[in-house]
Amino acid sequence: MLLSCVHLIRRPLQCIQPLLVLPSRSFMDLKALVSSLNDFASLSLAESWDNVGLLVEPSPPHTVSTLFLTNDLTEDVMQEALQKKADLILSYHPPIFRALKRITWKTWKERLVIRALENRVGIYSPHTAYDAIPHGVNNWLAKGLGVCTTVPLHPLVAPSYPTEGTHRVEFSVDHTEHLETILSSMRGIPEISSLITLPARAEGEEQTRVSLNCTQKALLEVVALLSRNTLYHKTEIMLLQKPLLPHTGMGRLCTLSEPVSLSALTERIKSHLRLPYIRLALGTGKTLEANVKVAAVCAGSGNSVLQGVEADLYLTGEMSHHEVLDAVAKGISVILCEHSNTERGFLSELRDMLATHLENKITIIVSESDRDPLRVV
Repeated sequence: MLLSCVHLIRRPLQCIQPLLVLPSRSFMDLKALVSSLNDFASLSLAESWDNVGLLVEPSPPHTVSTLFLTNDLTEDVMQEALQKKADLILSYHPPIFRALKRITWKTWKERLVIRALENRVGIYSPHTAYDAIPHGVNNWLAKGLGVCTTVPLHPLVAPSYPTEGTHRVEFSVDHTEHLETILSSMRGIPEISSLITLPARAEGEEQTRVSLNCTQKALLEVVALLSRNTLYHKTEIMLLQKPLLPHTGMGRLCTLSEPVSLSALTERIKSHLRLPYIRLALGTGKTLEANVKVAAVCAGSGNSVLQGVEADLYLTGEMSHHEVLDAVAKGISVILCEHSNTERGFLSELRDMLATHLENKITIIVSESDRDPLRVV
C-alpha cells in the first residue's frame, strides 16, 4: 500500500568528487628513450670489443614507463624486474656479449632473452661508455678516495671529429695543363678524401695548390705518385690528430689534495663501497701508515688499464695474480674489491642523473637483488 504523504523532492544533480585521483602513468617511446640514453653517454666512447646499446628490442611500438637499473642481469634480477613491471632494463654489463647461435631454454643467458621477449621487456647496456664519460663509473669510484683532482689514464679523442684521414698532403703545381692528369691519378687512390684545389701565386707565377686528406696506407701511394712526377713542389705532409675529449677516457689518475695514510684510505674506500672487507697488497717497503698522494683507479678489471701507470696505489675490482706481483715489486700497493663492487654503487647516482636527463618522464628504479657473486666466508 502506498502512503499518500510521500512527496518527491527535486534537487539539482551534483558531481561528487572522487576520494582518490590516480595519476596517469608517464612514459616514453622506446626509440626516443634509447636516443636520450645515447645522448647521456655516447656509445662511440665504448671500447671497440664491447657490445653496447639496445641488445633486446620488443616488437614496436614499445613504450617505457619503468626503467630498471642493474649492474648484472642474472635470472634473479630478471625475476625482480618482471615483478616490478619494468619495460626496459639497463644492465651495465651486457648480458649478451658473445654471439648466441640459438635461443633455447638450455643456458641462463638464452633464458634471459626468452623471458625478456615473452614479457615485452627491452635490454640496454652501456658498459664501457659509462666508464669513459666524465660523470661515469670511474669518477664515482674516485670519490671514495676523498678530495682529489682526476684525469683519465687513457684519454679518448673526439670520435666524430669532421676531419677524415690521418694525414693532410698539400702541394703546388706550376703547369695547369697537367693538373687534371695528376688529380685523376689522385682520385684513383682509395682512402683519399677532401681533395680540393685553390689558385695560388708564388714568386710572381700562377700556381694551383692541391690539398687532400688520406689514411696512412694511402699516404704511401700519394708520395709514390708525387715522386714520379716533377710538376709539383712545396709539398707539405701534416699529421692530423683528433682533439681530446675533456675529462673523458678509461681509468682515472687521482691526485689527493693532501697525502693520506694507506690505513685511513682503506677505511674511506670501504665506507664508500659499503663493504666490510677489501683485499690489500702492500707495495714493497710500504706499511699501512705509508702516505698515498697519487692513486690510479679503474672500475671492474684493472689489468690492462692500470698496467705501467706510476702511482702510490692501484684501486680496482680485480687484477691477475701476476699483475699484482708486478705492482707490488714496484712499490705500488693494490686494493681489490671484487669486480662489480667497484661499479654497483654508481647506479644510485645514475638513477638521479637519468631522472634529470629524462625530465622525470618515467619511473627509474635500482635493483635490490643485484649483487656481486663472491662473498667472504
